Amino acid sequence: MATGAIRGGKVTKTAAAWRAAIARALRRIGAAIVLLLLAAGLALWWAARWTPDRALYPTQGVTIDAGNGDVHWGSIKAAGAEFAYIAATDGSSGIDPKFSRNMTEAREAGVQAGAIHRYSLCQLATDQAANFIRHVPRRADMLPAVVWLDYDDRCPDRPTRALLLSELATFLAQIEAHMGKQSLIAPGPAFESDYKVTRGIARTTWLRRDFFEPDYGAHPWAMWQANDYVRLSGARGTVGWNVLRPRGEMR
Repeated sequence: MATGAIRGGKVTKTAAAWRAAIARALRRIGAAIVLLLLAAGLALWWAARWTPDRALYPTQGVTIDAGNGDVHWGSIKAAGAEFAYIAATDGSSGIDPKFSRNMTEAREAGVQAGAIHRYSLCQLATDQAANFIRHVPRRADMLPAVVWLDYDDRCPDRPTRALLLSELATFLAQIEAHMGKQSLIAPGPAFESDYKVTRGIARTTWLRRDFFEPDYGAHPWAMWQANDYVRLSGARGTVGWNVLRPRGEMR
């Protein structure tokens, strides 16, 4: 009986020690999770507010689309946006439902604005140009149009580089005749890596990379979308924040 009692006591003490060790481990894991959540929250808070130094890039602006809801352009200007690029058309038939309103209200607030066309690899250049010309008016006070070049899950086509460059040149010629000024091209990193558009199309470039200057074009960027996570009181969700390269600077 005595031996059994001793063994039972040892088992009880061992179980208690294991429970205590597990409890300590769980507390440490919980503390680590809390710290990770705090760090993630701080990172998101910082990302939503970070914009490049105005001493380096004095001219800054936003990218806006229908996802930003009813934009309060006075607040956008007060946040430091001197210009805006506004989503306009998409492929051969898409139109951003807020485009016309955003263009009008941006001008009324004193924010110079330009239109963005999202180019589709699945549709003819002439059809896309007709869509752009139908919905984007020619105005002397508008910024040059931007052709947004990126892959789209809705479009599986991957034309040859020669065909893409030929179609893109046709599209640019038609919309530039309508607007009366040259456009910008804005290829994403993966798109540029595959098609090397900036080597084949002689246009001013708008490149994209969050928080760090982009270096993937064939020549220096003129405009940089530096943060796609900025939150402003005048718009729903996040906006893209852009900077212009200072004149004469080739960094």
